[in-house]
Amino acid sequence: MSQVIGKTRFAYSRVWHFVDVGAATQPSRSALSLASTSSEATNVSSTSLSHAPAAPTPVPLGRLATRIALTLMGKNKPIYNPSTDCGDYVVAVGCHDLHVTGKKLEQKLYYTHTTRPGSLKSMNMERLKAKWGGAEILRRAVRGMLPKNRLRDKRLARLKTFEGLAHPYKQNLMQFPSESYTHQTTGQLSTS
Repeated sequence: MSQVIGKTRFAYSRVWHFVDVGAATQPSRSALSLASTSSEATNVSSTSLSHAPAAPTPVPLGRLATRIALTLMGKNKPIYNPSTDCGDYVVAVGCHDLHVTGKKLEQKLYYTHTTRPGSLKSMNMERLKAKWGGAEILRRAVRGMLPKNRLRDKRLARLKTFEGLAHPYKQNLMQFPSESYTHQTTGQLSTS
């Protein structure tokens, strides 16, 4: 979009995105491999096809944090510029169901330092989740994935995280009606 030709005010408007951390799933690798190899499906014996596909696995912390960071930066918009802040808001609920892979709960350490000699303190992810909740873990993961510049704190302020499913931003979320729309002039609901 051009700054000179046309109106760009809608391009810079901020949209509120909703992420349910507990319900976010990705398809399992076995289901993807069976679906992607259609030529090999004819050669597979009937005993291997009788197994039901595996249930989708929850999205790991890193992949979820990457998607949130890209939305906060505004990289999904055609007007993206690294020096401007054109990202959207993200509301993440259900952070108590945060999923991590491997032994990260016991082995991943978070450090704090007060700049005084000997004040380096470390805390593993399990203790951090018990003390501050999964929302703080998600915020720290997203913070690490944002660019380290003066816009990082402003972008991170647009991330709203909640442990439960309740949040005060229900009116701000984008509504995508499927069969009906609100008429602009009369304000009445009409169906198509």
